[in-house]
Amino acid sequence: MLSQQIEAAIAAGVYEMGVETLRAERFTVESQEAVYTHAQTGSVTNYLKVERTQRNHIKTADEMLEFATQYQGMLMINSKSGNAAVSIPTHSIYDADGGVVPRVLLVRPQKETRIPVKDLESSTWKTVCVDAFAAAWSKEVDALPKFTTDYLHLVTGILLPIWKILPQQNSRVFRLQTSDGQKILGRVVNAHDIQTVREQLGLRNQLLSPEELVKLVLNERYTQQLPGGVTLRRSFVAGEPRIELVNAISLAERLLAAGCFTEIINWKKRVFIPVSDKAPAILTAVIEILG
Repeated sequence: MLSQQIEAAIAAGVYEMGVETLRAERFTVESQEAVYTHAQTGSVTNYLKVERTQRNHIKTADEMLEFATQYQGMLMINSKSGNAAVSIPTHSIYDADGGVVPRVLLVRPQKETRIPVKDLESSTWKTVCVDAFAAAWSKEVDALPKFTTDYLHLVTGILLPIWKILPQQNSRVFRLQTSDGQKILGRVVNAHDIQTVREQLGLRNQLLSPEELVKLVLNERYTQQLPGGVTLRRSFVAGEPRIELVNAISLAERLLAAGCFTEIINWKKRVFIPVSDKAPAILTAVIEILG
């Protein structure tokens, strides 16, 4: 039960670990804006957008075969996407009625997901032989980038005068050092609250870039309202994350020409942006069409 509570808090981005020291290949301050100056002391509150570059630590197929042997894992391939994974037992959770829900941990090259056993059995994940797994895993790993870049949004400096502006449900504090030696200690702004906090701090004219939007939608369940009543969000289809454009079917032909694709799911046509390195460019084109 404790593991279930901690897992839920981490997934919601509200798990408190005290002051966390972040480490990465490189931290770069992309922008820094003074948003408040204390009248009596002259102390300043800054809003920082920090670019974080991390080396992807990806295991080889041989390492995953050893891992599967050690933890009684099953070698699996998604029959729809062709992606590989190792499934190992993990702790169960309790449902609303107090019943035990057995689960497995699905280990992929860049992420781990805990899912109920019954969901795995009804999905497109199937057990395969060693050779098929090794070939699929190696193919996926070879196509992955060596580094991953994302962004952190931090409020630093004097915080008490603007404390009520900041989200009250999340007060995580990060410590990091940039590549040029600058030491930063600040309160992180959760992806769900970035736009609201920016507006409340008076930073209305700066929008998130398409690259940043794609990363936030895929990695942090961020949603963004686009022009024309269209919503950009993350959806899961057959256990795989998708970038979906909700309420965009009326513009399907133009969006298809921009690089999007459609799929009929449960008798309903839906519009998606491909999850690839071309996603930011396609999103840029989509915004132009909607605008």
